[in-house]
Amino acid sequence: RLVGSEMCIRDRSTGNVVSAIGIIRMTGAGCAEVADKVFTRMNGKPLAQAPERKLVLGDLHDAKGRVIDQCCAIFTPGPNSYTGEDTVEFHCHGSPAVLAAGLDALYRSGARPAQRGEFTKRAFLNGRMDLTRAEAVIDLIEAETAEAAANAAGQVGGRLQKRIEPVYNDLKDLCSHFHAVLDYPDEDIEDFGLKSYESSLRKNAKDLYNLLNTYGQGRIMKQGVAAAIVGKPNVCLLYTSDAA
Repeated sequence: RLVGSEMCIRDRSTGNVVSAIGIIRMTGAGCAEVADKVFTRMNGKPLAQAPERKLVLGDLHDAKGRVIDQCCAIFTPGPNSYTGEDTVEFHCHGSPAVLAAGLDALYRSGARPAQRGEFTKRAFLNGRMDLTRAEAVIDLIEAETAEAAANAAGQVGGRLQKRIEPVYNDLKDLCSHFHAVLDYPDEDIEDFGLKSYESSLRKNAKDLYNLLNTYGQGRIMKQGVAAAIVGKPNVCLLYTSDAA
């Protein structure tokens, strides 16, 4: 399980098939030091001294110290990374054998496999994204149509959060004012008015209902429409002429 900033590694950011590029990601405290155990920059300097968010060239080694690939690595220190922690990416040639050997070397150097969705979980726990954005990541990954991808991308970008946040802030202000009046009657706090509260609550309810009405459209984009094909399948019609 995730404990604090424990360092972990993504099994692969790319698929387990032959491809031009294969990417391995690490996140957590100490990931740059672990990377230095399996990756040697061409200038011999530690990866943590490389320019932030810039690819640097070097050699990737397996557990026996053999060079298995000449690849690029990129170091992004927290909190400005996806997870909010230090992260390292290796951009290797997309051989499954190279990626497997690189992973094995990293595991032997102190890394561990990431759990499903752990990078996004860490991003949420570290305040890099809210829950609505975190939940939309899997929708974007699993999108099967351009429309579904566009809808999920908007949610990852904060479209839903931007509609919910004003309602949340308004309700929070109402609750804070209400309790302040009750708890501090001797303070110079403007008294609450039920009419103004009612007006605000009605507006927020309307905004939430309007948002709720978009659920059906979003569900269709994500899951499609259930349809039944009824009738006799593979029906063949035989036409005969009157002369026959």
